[in-house]
Amino acid sequence: MTAAPAVPALEIAVAGPAGARTARDGGADRVELCSALELGGVTPSDAAVAATAAVGLPVQVLVRCRPGDFAHDAEEVALMAAEVRSAVAAGAAGVVVGVLAPDGSLDAGAVRRLADAAHEAGAAAGRPVEVTLHRAIDRSADPVAAAVRAATLGVTRILTSGGAPRAREGAAVLAAMAAAVPGVQVMAGGGVRAEDVPALAAAGVAAIHLSAKRRAPVRHAGPWVPMGAAASSRDADTHFVTAPDLVAAARAALDALA
Repeated sequence: MTAAPAVPALEIAVAGPAGARTARDGGADRVELCSALELGGVTPSDAAVAATAAVGLPVQVLVRCRPGDFAHDAEEVALMAAEVRSAVAAGAAGVVVGVLAPDGSLDAGAVRRLADAAHEAGAAAGRPVEVTLHRAIDRSADPVAAAVRAATLGVTRILTSGGAPRAREGAAVLAAMAAAVPGVQVMAGGGVRAEDVPALAAAGVAAIHLSAKRRAPVRHAGPWVPMGAAASSRDADTHFVTAPDLVAAARAALDALA
């Protein structure tokens, strides 16, 4: 008798321990921690890593020293290597990294350096550390070729939408990636909703990633003054929080596959 395919793991992107508790209580298997979800995520503080790890779920820490593109210079790569080591020392179970060359190919040297930093920090801490290649791959010239290259660089998994605006639209590329790198976990992420789960699972991915977020209500009075380019009004000048119902819906969709 042929065994049924394994149900993909559920990873929720969170901004701190409160989000991690919501993800845990909703049935997530792990979380990705970052700051500034509004900007696509940047490296969180070591204190945030430690507090989130204390919630009890494995924490994958985004290491991205700035928003914007993924072509990082030598100084930025050195900074991110240091951030990788700090995140692992603070309790991260893994790190989430990615660097592209200016021509749109994967910057193999930079990714290898970050992966090596993670594995060395894990060895120093006496535990294995996972390395996820993040959605920089979706801006690469050839996502499947980039996945094949990443598989040689010490990467545990790849977070990708298959190069599409939403993972469901990239399902065919996700399936091609999963077939091309059987030793690496392909994790579908990018605009994922609970109703997308069956199609993504059918593509053969090992995990489903979503932010399950909503804007928090504005909690301050007084006049609104713009500070930075992220918000254009008082209502938009807020942050994202993890929504329990969205986590629960994703968990239910995955459980229905069992």
